[in-house]
Formats: sequence, structure tokens, C-alpha cells
Amino acid sequence: PASRNPSAPFMTSTLQQEASRKFGMGARQCMNAAQRLYEAGHITYMRTDGIDMAPEAVMATRDEIRSRFGADYVPDSPRMYKNKARNAQEAHECIRPTDMSLSPDRLRVSEADQRRLYDLIWKRTVASQMAAARLERTTVDLASADGQVELRATGQVVLFDGFLRIYEEGRDDSGDEDGARLPQIMQGEAVTRRDITPEQHFTQPPPRYTEATLVKRMEELGIGRPSTYASIITTIQDREYVRKDKNRLFPEDKGRLVTAFLSNYFRRYVEYDFTADLEAELDDVSAGERDYKDVLARFWRDFSAAIA
Repeated sequence: PASRNPSAPFMTSTLQQEASRKFGMGARQCMNAAQRLYEAGHITYMRTDGIDMAPEAVMATRDEIRSRFGADYVPDSPRMYKNKARNAQEAHECIRPTDMSLSPDRLRVSEADQRRLYDLIWKRTVASQMAAARLERTTVDLASADGQVELRATGQVVLFDGFLRIYEEGRDDSGDEDGARLPQIMQGEAVTRRDITPEQHFTQPPPRYTEATLVKRMEELGIGRPSTYASIITTIQDREYVRKDKNRLFPEDKGRLVTAFLSNYFRRYVEYDFTADLEAELDDVSAGERDYKDVLARFWRDFSAAIA
């Protein structure tokens, strides 16, 4: 037996990732639709790295779940989420509908992008407070009569759908073997062999970034902020450093040249930890623990030498 808990409500980076996985929406397109929903008062502020929810919103969500799906789908106590991202500022709460009772089918907006995005935000918010799904992880071994060949299938059987009833998080890669649904099967049951497909598998290089996986990686490395993910991704495409092909991002010659130039002369400033460390120093400045002139002077001394 196993159980699966729902994902946390949306913050900027996870919203961009899901909109990309589920609808193929670019980061900028997603943020434009979210901006208009926010301006119309339908959702909370859409540039945030916080995943906590206001207590009154949590209660409203639980009431909504109870009236729609029944008491079985409401967990005993409200779910609390904590952010694991590096240097998260958490100045705003998660991205959620402002009125939980306003379901997507009652939303009055004409634009398809806004409707789809609201539907996604509403479902994710409701699911985040729903009961866990109960599953049975099953492994089936099939062996030939002489014991020479043994094959194994792993998968799961859903006993209680819980939050899966309305929402399942998208995946960047479909390589998860355990996700398969298996039929009910008994021990000692005979199986008939239909056909055999001999296939040779080679190790594949890691897949190219999509906008979703790139945002996820930047967030892990502490590069950028909720307000800058979309502009970073748009800029590298506008300047033709990368091209987008079938949702994947491929580096272009121009991008490779710029990268080589920067890592040659400005290595320190294009290292992954530079922006994250600078964010930490600026936080110290705002807390009054460092003098901003010292921070700037130290930066400028090395930077002006590199430029010279």
C-alpha cells in the first residue's frame, strides 16, 4: 500500500512550469494571462515565491471540497506547505483564486489563455487541500516454464482517488515506470504470449531544456527571481541566443559565442552562484548588516579591471 500527497499551491516558477507542460505556454504568455487575471481581481499576486495560504482561504477551500466531493475528500487537518527553495523571500502568499467558490465554469473572461490558466490555478489550489490518494504498488513477475526468462512489470492500482479526482501534476519526462496502471492479476495465473519485440536501448544524453525545465533549474540554482524568469527566457530567444523547436530550446552559434566571450573575460559574473550570493549580500544591506558602499566598491574594483 502507498499514498500520494498533492503538490503545493502555485508560486511563479511552478505556475510557469505547469502552464508550459500542460498547455505549451511560454513563460511570458503565462505571465501576461496571469497579470490580467490579477488585475481583474480573480487571483492573488502572481509574482511570488511563497507557497503558504491565508487561513481564511484554507478554510474556504476546505468548505468548497466538502460541498463538491463530500467529507471523505477533506483531510482531518489543513495542509501546511513550506518552501524549500534557496533564498526565498516569501513576501506574498501563493497564487490562488481570490474567491474559492468562483469555479472555472462560472468565470466571466473572454480570453482562452486566461480561462485555461484560471482553471489550472483553481484546480491546483483545491487539490492542495484535498485528501491523499491511496494506491497499491504492484509488482508482477512473469517467468517462462523452464525458468530461463523472467520479466517484471511494476505499476499501481488506485484504491481511493483523493486529490487525483481533479488534478495531477504534469511531468517533464515520461520515464516513470511505476506510474503505469496494472490490471488485477492473481498469483499462478497463466499468461499467453502474443508477440515479442526485440529492442536494443542505448543511453540517451539528457534532454534539451524546455521553458519549464529551465525555470525549474534556475530556481534550484538561485538564479533570477519570480519577476525575472519570464524576461530571462524571452530575452535569450529575442536575441537569438537560443531557438525554440518543438518546445525545446537549442543554443545557436550567436549564443555559444557570447557565452564563450563572457566565460573568458567575466567568469566570476556568469558563475551560477554569483547572482545568488549577490542576493544574499543585498539582503544583508537591507537588514543593515552591511554597508552598501562596501559591497559596490568590492564589486566595481574587480569588474572595472575585467572590463579594462
